[in-house]
Amino acid sequence: MSIYDVDTNELIEKTAEALKKIEAIKLPKWAIFVKTSAGKERPPERQDWWYMRAASMLRTVMMKGPIGISKLRSNYQVKGNVGHKPERAYKASGKVTRVIIQQLEKAELIKFAEKGQHKGRIITPKGKSLLDKASKEITKK
Repeated sequence: MSIYDVDTNELIEKTAEALKKIEAIKLPKWAIFVKTSAGKERPPERQDWWYMRAASMLRTVMMKGPIGISKLRSNYQVKGNVGHKPERAYKASGKVTRVIIQQLEKAELIKFAEKGQHKGRIITPKGKSLLDKASKEITKK
């Protein structure tokens, strides 16, 4: 089974559990105070949101790679409330996105590559096997 055949939420949950065991991916001290976007009013309530976002980004890089930071920020954008005016789209936090990508690169799950005129991060065989193992665990249930 591949990542395309299983439920996305379950895949991200399983992958986040696997990422918690990798030493290169850690929640920074400042991450408990930050918002994930300028359109948000509060920081995330979930304690393991960092690993969930990292797992989601790993899956996104596999599906859409090569992909850059700007596209990832757009992928996680939110619609912010601006009073009585129509809602406005706010990109996700650049710092959070960059640090997660740097941690995934340090863990050798993704790498920078150029394919023709497109450049950005692509998944490595180690990252692909991590996602495949998670999807196999889901299908065994």
